[in-house]
Amino acid sequence: MRYKSKDVVESENDEITSLRQPLEVILKGLGFSLIELVISRHRGSVQVKVVIYSGKPIGTNDCVKVHRSILPRLELFFGNQDIHLEVSSPGIDRLIKTGEEFAHYKSRGVRCYCTDISDWKAGILESISENGIIIKTNDGIETDIKFDVIAKAKLDPSQEV
Repeated sequence: MRYKSKDVVESENDEITSLRQPLEVILKGLGFSLIELVISRHRGSVQVKVVIYSGKPIGTNDCVKVHRSILPRLELFFGNQDIHLEVSSPGIDRLIKTGEEFAHYKSRGVRCYCTDISDWKAGILESISENGIIIKTNDGIETDIKFDVIAKAKLDPSQEV
């Protein structure tokens, strides 16, 4: 998997593109960021999965608050269709799916499998640019990793102090 722009990934689904911005506004007001939005249809119902992030631990009460806040927007958007909404946090070892997603995890531990060396590079995420990321390894060395060489990336809590 190559790390593409969020716009490229979501251009395949107009529903996600139309719904993302209004949900981001609601979540921002609650103190959360929208990490992932997935819409699928199954047996006549609409299944919506929302992954949120706040920089602090997210508990069940946070997920309930978000669920109650965004469900009316989804009901307006999908009309009379049956909606199943799942709200969750990214998890401690989340697979990072787009280049833009790295911005949410600044100062967190990450691990990237790089195709140029056929190995993992791990450290604390220092900064993000259009073309890649900079991590600081355990020995204090800053390493520049371009998005086009990242095959897979994950959060890595073992890198955090």
